[in-house]
Amino acid sequence: MGLFGKDLSFYLLLEQQAQKAVEAAAAFHALSKDFSTLDTAVVHIKQIETAADDLTHQLYNKVDSTFVTPLDKEDLYALSGRLDDITDTIEATAIRISIYRLKECRPDLESMVFKLVATVQATLEAIMCLKDMHNRTAMHNALVRVHQLENESDESFRAALSELFSPEAPDPIYVMKWKEVYDRVEIAVDKCEDVANIVESVVVKYA
Repeated sequence: MGLFGKDLSFYLLLEQQAQKAVEAAAAFHALSKDFSTLDTAVVHIKQIETAADDLTHQLYNKVDSTFVTPLDKEDLYALSGRLDDITDTIEATAIRISIYRLKECRPDLESMVFKLVATVQATLEAIMCLKDMHNRTAMHNALVRVHQLENESDESFRAALSELFSPEAPDPIYVMKWKEVYDRVEIAVDKCEDVANIVESVVVKYA
């Protein structure tokens, strides 16, 4: 019997939330390579974020209306909330690009978002493993992958900032705009690691 017992509905909602995060990351990755589609991409990512919010509300309502949940309510809230944070942060990043009227991509953004996509995918794999606690190898590999990618993302983030500040006389407004975009991409990756940390604590608790 999996972590959630015979009732897989809690797990399925979490998995759907993680899948929405993957969709948002993939859409943002496409945008990071071509800003000419900015307006359309922002609308698309907003639609994904809205669907993700709906899933979050569904899970919260189900937790609230269930007397005995198959997992501690605090853990369900935490997992759902952090998964929603990933999608929210990706949407916020895309919106910032639009608000700041950034017209041209920077190559380091695409490389950072590429790692974000991989990290979100590994997060989804970890969530998928929750229904089968006997598959410890798959769970371990997914969690290790999230942590490894977060470390790699830190390196890419520092390299991007170094390149951003490298000109002798950089335009301070330009630098400010791009630094915030980079910051938010890094935050999205950090949210993935938050999910991985919660999954690890759940695994220990219910092993």
